[in-house]
Amino acid sequence: MLRIAFFVVWLLLSAWLVIWVGEGLFGVDQRRSILPFAGEDTLGGPIIIGVAWGLLLTFGGMMTRLGRRRTPRGEVLIGVGTIVEVIRTGITVEDIPQYDVFVRVTPRSAEEFIAELRMPVGTADPAALQVGLPVPVRYSLTDRDTVELADLNDPAVRDAMLQWRIERGLIDPAQVRARTTGIQVPASVLEVRPTGRRLDGQSELALRVLMAPEGAATWETDTRVFVYPQAVPHLQVGAPVWAFYRREDPQTVAVTIEKEAGR
Repeated sequence: MLRIAFFVVWLLLSAWLVIWVGEGLFGVDQRRSILPFAGEDTLGGPIIIGVAWGLLLTFGGMMTRLGRRRTPRGEVLIGVGTIVEVIRTGITVEDIPQYDVFVRVTPRSAEEFIAELRMPVGTADPAALQVGLPVPVRYSLTDRDTVELADLNDPAVRDAMLQWRIERGLIDPAQVRARTTGIQVPASVLEVRPTGRRLDGQSELALRVLMAPEGAATWETDTRVFVYPQAVPHLQVGAPVWAFYRREDPQTVAVTIEKEAGR
C-alpha cells in the first residue's frame, strides 16, 4: 500500500513538471498557468515540486525495494549457496543494517551461477555471513537473478543441507547411514582432538563421546566431524551434543550440534 501511495504521488508530481516545462517551451504565459503553485513571476513553486519529485524518486524507490519480497519465478528448487561476497548497503531497516550477500549456487543438473540476497543482519549475526559459508536457498533455473533464503526448519531444506555435506565429503561415508536413517540421542564430548584435515573451510575434529539415550545404558564411542571455526567452542570437553546411530551398529556415530525436529 505504501508503494502505491509513493507511486501515485510521484506520477502527479511528474505530470506537474512535464506540463510546466511544456508551457515554457511553447511560450505560454506561466503567470496564467493552469497548474496550481506555479507562482507569480517566481520559480518557488517549480523548485519545491522538483525537489519533492527528486526525493520521492530516491527514497520512494528505496522503500519499494525494501518492501518487495524477492521470490523466484518458475519451478522453485531448494539448494545450497556458498557466500562469495558480503557488502553493506548503508541502509538500515528498524536500526538493523542491511547487506547484499552474493552466493554461488550450484544446481545438480545445470551450470553454477552467482545470485544476490538482500537482507537485514543484526549485530549478533555478521559471523554467519562469512565468505565461504553455505546458506540454504530457494531458486529457479529460469529466474537466476532472484534467490531467497530457505527456512532451516523446513525438513526438505534440512535434507538439502545434509545432502550437500555428504556430496562434499564433509560426512564420513561410513557415517552416512547413521546420519540419514539413525536414531538421534543426546551425547556429551569426553575428548576432542584436531586431526589437521581441512575441507571447504571446515576443520576435522576427532571426538570421543558418551552416548546417553533416555532410559537406556550409556556407552562411549569415537567419531569424527567437520565443523566451521565458529562451531568449535560447541564441541569442547563436556559440551552437550546430539548423535545419530543405528541399533545394529552403535559404534558408528555421526555428531551434530542441534537437535532435529521429529527425531
